[in-house]
Amino acid sequence: MSLSPFFRSPFTDVTGGMISHQLLGRCQKEEARYMDCLEAYGLERGKVKCAHLFGDYHECSTLTKQLKRFLAIRHERQRQISQGKLTGDEKYVSPRVDSY
Repeated sequence: MSLSPFFRSPFTDVTGGMISHQLLGRCQKEEARYMDCLEAYGLERGKVKCAHLFGDYHECSTLTKQLKRFLAIRHERQRQISQGKLTGDEKYVSPRVDSY
């Protein structure tokens, strides 16, 4: 992940904020925490010290854990359907509203 441009100019200063989650992004808080940590420690040392914040930000922006969880639930449901444990209307019942 490249955080600073190779060549810095007024153009890069103006357009640098275009590729971020700060404008109506769902990961605003995670990105701000990560950037604050990088600012405090510097780029090289911050990559090590702020790795946990980067992990949170990366998960928020890519949703990989959520996708893996969804696929695992789908696979388990298909397995139960193929074994005959779920039949008829029980096959595709949505979870209850308060099941979280």
